[in-house]
Amino acid sequence: MQKTTLFTILLAFNVMAKDTMEDPFIWLEDVDAEKSMNWVYQHNQQTADQYKADPLYQELYDQALSTLNNQSRIPSVSQRGDWVYNYWKDDNNPRGIYRRAKLKDFNSKEDPDWQTVLDMDLYNEQHEGNWVYKGMSCLAPKYRKCLAYLSPGGGDAVEMHEFDMKKKTFVTDGFNLPKSKMRVTWRDEDHLYVGTDFGPGSMTKSGYPRIIKLWKRGTPLSAAETLMEVAPDSVSVFAYRSGEGDEARDFLIDSTSFWTNQYYQWVDGKALPFDLPQTAVVNGDFQGRMIVSLKEDWQFQGQFLNAGTVLMINPDVLTGQKSLVEATDWEIFLQPAANENIESIGTSDEAVLVNVLTDVVSEIRVYSPAEQGWTVSTVDFPDNGAIGITGIDGESGSFFAEYESFITPPTLYHVDGSKLTPKAVKSQSQSFDPSPYQVEQFFARSKDGTFVPYFIVMNKDTVFNGKNPTHIFSYGGFRNSLTPSYSGSYEALEGAYGKLWLDRGGVFVSANIRGGGAYGPKWHQSALLENRKKSFEDFEAVAEDLIKRKITSPDHLGIEGRSNGGLLVGATMTRRPDLYGAVICGVPLLDMKRYNKLLAGASWMGEYGNPDVPEQWAFIKEYSPYQNLAKQTDYPATFFYTSTRDDRVHPGHARKMAAKMMSYGYPVWYYENTEGGHGGSSTNEQLAERLALAYTHLWTHLR
Repeated sequence: MQKTTLFTILLAFNVMAKDTMEDPFIWLEDVDAEKSMNWVYQHNQQTADQYKADPLYQELYDQALSTLNNQSRIPSVSQRGDWVYNYWKDDNNPRGIYRRAKLKDFNSKEDPDWQTVLDMDLYNEQHEGNWVYKGMSCLAPKYRKCLAYLSPGGGDAVEMHEFDMKKKTFVTDGFNLPKSKMRVTWRDEDHLYVGTDFGPGSMTKSGYPRIIKLWKRGTPLSAAETLMEVAPDSVSVFAYRSGEGDEARDFLIDSTSFWTNQYYQWVDGKALPFDLPQTAVVNGDFQGRMIVSLKEDWQFQGQFLNAGTVLMINPDVLTGQKSLVEATDWEIFLQPAANENIESIGTSDEAVLVNVLTDVVSEIRVYSPAEQGWTVSTVDFPDNGAIGITGIDGESGSFFAEYESFITPPTLYHVDGSKLTPKAVKSQSQSFDPSPYQVEQFFARSKDGTFVPYFIVMNKDTVFNGKNPTHIFSYGGFRNSLTPSYSGSYEALEGAYGKLWLDRGGVFVSANIRGGGAYGPKWHQSALLENRKKSFEDFEAVAEDLIKRKITSPDHLGIEGRSNGGLLVGATMTRRPDLYGAVICGVPLLDMKRYNKLLAGASWMGEYGNPDVPEQWAFIKEYSPYQNLAKQTDYPATFFYTSTRDDRVHPGHARKMAAKMMSYGYPVWYYENTEGGHGGSSTNEQLAERLALAYTHLWTHLR
């Protein structure tokens, strides 16, 4: 026993010594270690000493906070029965309140009578730590029994507590779970489907549940019935119930990778697998049939079906419970055009609501069954913007949707399910005057000849002299589409970029590069794995197009990305440092040699590849920013930001890249918020601080 222990210790020591020799900054991966945190505090202070000393910073901070706390901003609402619900932050409620109002009052009154359901500022006063609201899941159709999710510090790991919506209090003896990255849904009022940390071996390598159980009210979690265990290499397992009463069906999902799923129906104690390509996505069900989106070409019932096609299929056919397939059992529901993408699909009892992007601009189409096929109606929203459906009433078919564009603030519409006429319910006041600005869409030609769309927002009097400070924001991954946004981002920034950037003479660009979802599955798949460089080439093509048009030049061109977008700007910075004058790299992936060993990183190997497989590391190492950083190179001024409590993308990525650049003598500014999770902030004050630092960085280096 002693020899075994000694051998284990020596082996661990040798592995640690080898890692340290190969990576002298690996110690920064120890998130809360005293040495690591001292480094964080030191470099936070150095950034503050330089940027916060500039009077510009305080101007930007005040404008950002005022915009974020704008009382006129529209509440993002969900509907449950006769109530609408909203999570709201302002200067009086920095941690936020979860609140509700009667649907009738909300639609008719400027200032409806809001009831506070859960006050997070009060909760933080009564509980030790920094608690962040992460959502409320309620059981239909009464919506009284709910599950509240609360995160200590804002990360993805949450505690779960049962909540009584009628009494607006936690249920003392209800369902409760300790902190975990969990997957929990209601089956009925006395049962939950639960995936959580059940102990050693119960989580996947990605850090999510690999065991799903059925938990009965009033019994200990240890007595819950195990329904399925998936492989440790899977991302996670999940279960849910669809429908009510005799129409209820139960489903299990084994997420075998980030982009593949094996679906099952739970019937009489057995998990019956769906006969579908594992890349297919089940969007829900409508009148007894499953809505299935194909992400790759597939042959079914002797018919060739293109990627992007959406089908309606009887689940009994998919599970083999019905062997004779009739014409009514399945049909091709949607086939998007080459310049379209099906952004989302939702259902009511009598209709299917489809959000379609055409050249990255949104349109809502409502499909209702007819005697022959479908009746299709397009809802009359304003043009050339983004539309997001936020809540659907299943019985009436009415729904809420938000519209916004780059220079039009968000407006919340309520659409009557019978007339399909949108009525503006709430509109945010303008954060900046839009009249001086124009929005255009251009197309850059990438290295392989692909035309890449990008939007540009600039003053109508902009002189094309190559001297305009220009800010490109992009993402380019995980099938995410960057649609026209009043925030200039996928974050809810309430138009802050108008004050902090446009009104001061800046030009803004949003680039829809491959890897995203702008033109459907193939637009995403064309930049996966060994083709990842296509995203970077697209981004570089946009930068070169802006320079060619003399809108800007490298000295005046700044780039920003966060998360996967942080990898994007890190990679393009090291590939083409000559193109840019400043970089903002937020909550990024950067060390692609170790990303799969850090937090949720293993779940993204379907996107990037496995660096532990030599053939895959061969293409990953070609762009991994941390490994490709070189000495004696003229890199642009770089600002990193992250969060200590980010439990999705490890803060070690930003820490190590910043430390390595500093060791080479490069200009680096660093900011790490000590809470906030992957979002990077928990309050508007924290978000305003980060925005002010980022725009101070751009204005300092691009003027």
